[in-house]
Amino acid sequence: MGQALGCIQVDQSTVAIKENFGKFNDVLEPGCHCVPWCVGSQLGGYLSLRVQHLDIKCETKTKDNVFVTVVAAIQYRALAEKASDAYYRLSNTKEQIQAYVFDVVRASVPKLSLDKVFEQKNEIAKAVEEELEKAMSHYGYEIVQTLIVDIEPDVQVKRAMNEINAASRLREAASEKAEADKILQIKRAEGEAEAKYLAGLGIARQRQAIVDGLRDSVLGFASNVPGTSSKDVMDMVLVTQYFDTMKEIGASSKSSSVFIPHGPGAVRDIASQIRDGLLQGRIDEV
Repeated sequence: MGQALGCIQVDQSTVAIKENFGKFNDVLEPGCHCVPWCVGSQLGGYLSLRVQHLDIKCETKTKDNVFVTVVAAIQYRALAEKASDAYYRLSNTKEQIQAYVFDVVRASVPKLSLDKVFEQKNEIAKAVEEELEKAMSHYGYEIVQTLIVDIEPDVQVKRAMNEINAASRLREAASEKAEADKILQIKRAEGEAEAKYLAGLGIARQRQAIVDGLRDSVLGFASNVPGTSSKDVMDMVLVTQYFDTMKEIGASSKSSSVFIPHGPGAVRDIASQIRDGLLQGRIDEV
């Protein structure tokens, strides 16, 4: 009924294009308007002033010959004061924006390596936005925001990059493990050296204590028993030590049978053999 009487309603965030006999006449703001068709006035169409979103995928090649797909998100809107340009001058806004995005992306990305593309995606988005703003402002559109939301290399390239990263981390882990093993071996060698040093000190002190004890025993026995010399006492000590050693060998479960001469004269022979062996050892050392 309203249209029959020439009354139309324009919704919020929308403008209407009024024509008179097919020629642009006016831009109608949101609200109720009278468009008398009887005098040649008519409604040309509606134009939304809301921010619109457009995702664009552009395939291109980087400087190091890697094919990537760049995904750009464009947010734009028509300007109310340039509604006639936005309505009449462009037949397909989305294709026009896509053409400009392709042009800028394919001119910028080939100058950069793959790593640089990821690092400088904000610069690429800024270049796209500047070019779109300069071009689309002549057609009554404003570029609100331009984002590079994704950079997708070829599947094989992504797999190779992951393998390179994994190999690098494995190499680093192997280096750290080798360094840890090296430190462990050094510490173990230091511990063994310290243990051997302390064991040597213990053996040296043990032998010194044995020598001091033998000396005191020989001197004490010679002074308390008249008629005995230090040589006699030393022979007795050597024989005692010899039989103690034989006793320990016999008590061992892994020892073999040992045959020694037995008798009063054998004791002196044993002492002589021990003494001669010690003297011979000293001569060989000299």
